[in-house]
Amino acid sequence: MSKDKVDAYYQKENPFREGLTQLRELALETGMEEAYKWNGPVYTIKDKNVLGIHAFTSHFGIWFFHGCFLKDPQKVLENAQEGKTKAMRHWKFTSADEIDPDIVRSYIKEAVENQKKGLVWKPDSGKSTEIPELLKKALKADPALRDSFVKFSPYKQREFCEYIATAKQETTKLRRLQKIIPMIHAGVSINDKYRKA
Repeated sequence: MSKDKVDAYYQKENPFREGLTQLRELALETGMEEAYKWNGPVYTIKDKNVLGIHAFTSHFGIWFFHGCFLKDPQKVLENAQEGKTKAMRHWKFTSADEIDPDIVRSYIKEAVENQKKGLVWKPDSGKSTEIPELLKKALKADPALRDSFVKFSPYKQREFCEYIATAKQETTKLRRLQKIIPMIHAGVSINDKYRKA
């Protein structure tokens, strides 16, 4: 079923179809397994994500799940959200002509080798969590919410806290708080939908 979805992804009409197909061929040269996750092809080793190939409106490219460890001699890798994205890096293309197979192959091979060595980014579990004032008040006012919140790992608690703290405006913070309250009650963390895919 996954293979059918991957094949369909590459066969659908798309201005970047030729470039996507080239990237797929380069990824498959390494012996990685193809999977279908997050609405696109993902390449894995022993069920561990190494890279994804995706098309967007104005570009297509490769997403390296642990790209922060790549040497990047060509200086082509970008951090999706500076200050938030820790490990993932992407390499954007706007046309198949921009793909140099030898250079792309070297990046993919390095990513595969890094995965085989176990070189993966792990969240810092020793970091203390500062709970934003709005969330503190909500936890104090609702003991059931507090009980659910403390059942999450420190890392997942931090995700909730950062989700509120990174909002610039008070209205956005309140909106985000309202969004996460039912999630906390249900025992669902912010990024669970991505982790399970």
